Amino acid sequence: MTAMTMPQLTDRTALERNRQRAEPDALFLQELAADELQERLIEVNRTFKSIVIVTGFPDFWRERYPDATIIPDDETLSLKPQAHDLILHMMCLHWANDPVGQLVQSRHGLEPDGLLLCTFLGGQTLHELRTSLAEAEAAITGGLSPRIAPMGEIRDLGGLLQRAGFALPVADSTPITASYANAFHLMHDLRKMGENNALTQRIKHITRRNVLTEASSIYAANFRNADNRVDATFEIITLTGWAPSTTQQQPLRPGSAKARLADALNTTETPLIRSKD
Repeated sequence: MTAMTMPQLTDRTALERNRQRAEPDALFLQELAADELQERLIEVNRTFKSIVIVTGFPDFWRERYPDATIIPDDETLSLKPQAHDLILHMMCLHWANDPVGQLVQSRHGLEPDGLLLCTFLGGQTLHELRTSLAEAEAAITGGLSPRIAPMGEIRDLGGLLQRAGFALPVADSTPITASYANAFHLMHDLRKMGENNALTQRIKHITRRNVLTEASSIYAANFRNADNRVDATFEIITLTGWAPSTTQQQPLRPGSAKARLADALNTTETPLIRSKD
């Protein structure tokens, strides 16, 4: 038997090319992620001595964490087993061909009770642009082509941490709304961010101008704000997980409670009555 090859959702060569063309003054999503990360690390209240940052934008993150080891988000991460107490997987999991594999590798790189913080774009990101492009392309060409990477929904993403073997998993979402003069300005900004289309199945020729013009009209008709601009949603997902350790808090065994909830609430307990068929 031969091993099945995992579908390559992302064209890594195109992704790297897009990132190389990114402009530092357009990386506001990275800025927001960095600010959010700083607040979370303050709340953890622990001193970390061996930090690794997984990122597609090394210059940006090296400037903010000069003592950290910076590695690219390659399919195989350059991590030594159980060598780090903090891994920051920053704004790149949405392009991963194997997101669970990225998390599993991160767990293996953590020492017991080490922390992973993984920030990336979630499923509500650019839903306005996705809808507008799909409607315009279907109306003009009669078909659809992959234009925006499929991104995970928050209700599903917490399970990724459990599948990867993390303890105390938490997934949360921060929606961000940006405004643009029109859809063309948004698409131009995505190129400057290095977040434009890098899907393997993307069309390789320039999109017809009338498709983009129609998409811009649909966008303006449906997502114009009070300032006569258009809104664009970016959803930043943060996954938090700890490498398992015997020193961590463990859930109690079912039935081991020594106090009744009814007593704590100062109420009368009502027995559960099961109906008989």
